[in-house]
Amino acid sequence: MKLIVGLGNPGSRYAKNRHNIGFICLNYFARHYSIRWNKKQAKARTGTGEIGGNTVLLAKPQTYMNCSGQSVSRLVNKLRVDLNDLIVIHDDLDLSPGKIRIRQGGSSGGHKGIDSVISEMGSRDFIRIRFGIGRPLPGGGSFFTNDDDIIDFVLSDFTSDEQLSIKPSIIRVSEAITCLLNEGLEAAMNRYN
Repeated sequence: MKLIVGLGNPGSRYAKNRHNIGFICLNYFARHYSIRWNKKQAKARTGTGEIGGNTVLLAKPQTYMNCSGQSVSRLVNKLRVDLNDLIVIHDDLDLSPGKIRIRQGGSSGGHKGIDSVISEMGSRDFIRIRFGIGRPLPGGGSFFTNDDDIIDFVLSDFTSDEQLSIKPSIIRVSEAITCLLNEGLEAAMNRYN
């Protein structure tokens, strides 16, 4: 069993937020493989499918971003998923918009959802797909350092132009997940990083 988790916040109010790119990418992947979100379990909306001989469970935690680990740890324990078979998709302020990076382990980089997953799992050794949302430069030309400014930015919607510009990257994330499932981590990192 492969567990693929997109991080975000539940509800239509947050659906197009930058912070919800994990949900957005996973929704695209689910549509591509005709996987339906037909179950609720472990505080998540889930859908199951078969991809390249792998049984996959897609999950969107419904706990809000900062408590994502509650849902992820419940799913991992319930399904007895090995950490090498856990893939988490999330936004990253420190990557330019639309850039993706795949890696296993490492720190959270200050991402509260990943902090929660690491804390609840007691481990950093799961696979992450980081999707760049960038950091806007305010009038002064320096990066935002104020937490309130960062929160406002990640909880704001992608503009129409941004939605168009990131669409190819959403497709690349879907391709990267397929590569991870069929060819493994090293192949996916070499091809998509």
